[in-house]
Amino acid sequence: MPCSPRLACAALTCAILGACSSGSGEEPAEPAPPPPERGTLLAAPQPLAPLTAAELFAQASVRSSAQLLLELIADPECGVEVHRLRYQTVDPHDAPITSSAALMTPAGEGAACQGTRPLVVYAHGTVVERAYDIADLSDEDNVEGLLIATAFAAQGYIVVAPNYAGLGDSTLDYHPYLHADQQSKDAVDALEAARSALSGGAGSGVTASGELFITGYSEGGHVAMATHRLLQESGQRVDASAPMSGPYALAAFGDAVFQGQVPSSAPLLFAYLVTGYQRAYGNLYTQPTELFAAEYAADIENILPTDGTRADLFAQGRLPPAHLFSSTPPQPAYAPFTPATEPAALAHVFARGFGEQPLVENTFRLGYLQDAQAHPDGGFPDTTDGAPAADPRNALRMALKANDLRNWAPQAPVLLCAGNEDPTVLYLNTQLMQGYWSATAPAAPVEVLDVDSEPSTDDPRAPIKQAFATAKQAVAGAAVADGAEDGGISAVADAYHSALVPPFCLAAVRSFFDER
Repeated sequence: MPCSPRLACAALTCAILGACSSGSGEEPAEPAPPPPERGTLLAAPQPLAPLTAAELFAQASVRSSAQLLLELIADPECGVEVHRLRYQTVDPHDAPITSSAALMTPAGEGAACQGTRPLVVYAHGTVVERAYDIADLSDEDNVEGLLIATAFAAQGYIVVAPNYAGLGDSTLDYHPYLHADQQSKDAVDALEAARSALSGGAGSGVTASGELFITGYSEGGHVAMATHRLLQESGQRVDASAPMSGPYALAAFGDAVFQGQVPSSAPLLFAYLVTGYQRAYGNLYTQPTELFAAEYAADIENILPTDGTRADLFAQGRLPPAHLFSSTPPQPAYAPFTPATEPAALAHVFARGFGEQPLVENTFRLGYLQDAQAHPDGGFPDTTDGAPAADPRNALRMALKANDLRNWAPQAPVLLCAGNEDPTVLYLNTQLMQGYWSATAPAAPVEVLDVDSEPSTDDPRAPIKQAFATAKQAVAGAAVADGAEDGGISAVADAYHSALVPPFCLAAVRSFFDER
């Protein structure tokens, strides 16, 4: 029997709306609510133990890096209140995740410790421990948190320091290491959450003035520069930035590494980078054994970040401590790169990166080198236009180019601070960024500070350079006194990136921001 028009319409309505009862008596499922917007503060700021100015000075006085910093800046004027923030952000695919950050605010009776204060976004250096929390100043291993509390919060700046996705209590199960887009969004979202926390009363007696400064060290130098770029692109205010010792020219840096300039800690950092990019882009390899030696490949995608320590990873044989590449070149033509011998001051570091049981398959190294020769970077090994290769074909080189920061020019003042003998993040990153900006003529001034250089006449940074030279000599002298037979060269290299450069660059950055 044919259906009536009324029944046909009813059936059509049911089909479209999916709202007719099936007869089971069950109500249709409610759609899941959308996730909170990026930058949303997800819980009340969690207060941690505050420090008075005297307590902060006492803690800093017993940490070697912080001691060096105290010699270059004024003693803490303010106490520091610390809150841990949980906020909404996104992963590399723009899927919603949560992350956390530290909010440090000045406290005290002095004029610099209350009222309306400038705000600093600080991006920390590389850590591989999943539980890392830069907000926890009671952690004796959290020297970086103590340094920024001393350099900024105790001197009247509000500090926002993200822990990064995949670290702390983030809901992401990996860390997108040196992923410029994700990490800059994460930092901007931490900033938004901090502003919400401050407007809600976190940081008694302190409000944000609107002045915004950005800095960070090592991995954080890359994050800081990417964050400045993102804020500038979105039309938000940035008063100045000061990236420190960061791998800004990632594509050129990668080419330098594969051409034999293997930095210290290379296997750990390379595994962190590649496995993160594989999760983000999905095309670096089909099987880990295409890139990693079989003895490491089985669980390489699951070891970083770690619930233990980097020392545990080496002791368990899950990563080699030093050998990134085989001491046998992938082809005879690449013998001069196995290892590189220039710059001569770092040749002893490069040599450590080659040997038996290396992390990377020689066939992968060969493919990378062949692509670098066919599609050379404009800044390394020879300088042409100073930009990344126009059309790399190797998947890793493509990923490095996607996160290379030689593609913008700042409209607010920038200080680039580093040391020219850095064995971990090679100084070529700072040099190439300086050269790129010299050619593109940015609208704002760019200052480059090499703390490991001779002061020039009337050099405003002379005290920092002189103090760095003294500290470097002290490290070498102590090593010789303990029996080192190389004049302390290895001891200086081991301390250079992690302990020697940071306090001197931080002192310069504080001065640079104060001058704005």
